[in-house]
Amino acid sequence: MSHTPNGTPVGVDDPYDYVDRCDYLTDDGRCRYAIEHAAQDPSFARNRRAEDYRCLAVSPSETDAGSDAIEWRSCPHFRCRNRDRECSRCGLEERREAHADSRPLLEEHHLSYASETDATTDQPSHEITIYLCRWCHAKIHNSWARVADEVNPDPEALAAREGRRSRERAEFAFESAADRYDTE
Repeated sequence: MSHTPNGTPVGVDDPYDYVDRCDYLTDDGRCRYAIEHAAQDPSFARNRRAEDYRCLAVSPSETDAGSDAIEWRSCPHFRCRNRDRECSRCGLEERREAHADSRPLLEEHHLSYASETDATTDQPSHEITIYLCRWCHAKIHNSWARVADEVNPDPEALAAREGRRSRERAEFAFESAADRYDTE
């Protein structure tokens, strides 16, 4: 199982199994990193420009960006951050409170960390993140729990989500300003 730089488990054997597509990949197979961040890596941008900014991991014949044939490891600037706002392990959906300082239900969980590319190691060198609820996140880092485990949300997680939902519904209830801000 992969581990964090501090040695705690991340809950997966291969972080690339949780990748749909690179954050920089456009729908037509081009590399947005080479276009938007050319100053960060001029030689990479120059090589991509020579090939019409074609993504290193996507061959010209592939039209489906979700194809299993894509080898994301081949790109030095690959990054995949999950945008779904639900726990990848138990499916708990996020309920944000707009004007509260409460802790979010979901936390970003790194499956691998961006670092300098080193061809002599098998360690992932790309940033790959997903979302986990606080409860699943703790279980993965503190035990042998895995992201792929099929589990239901923790009862405490459900209670926290329902508490937020109740407060949200109370805000939507109509209350006249005169009643809300009684000035007498």
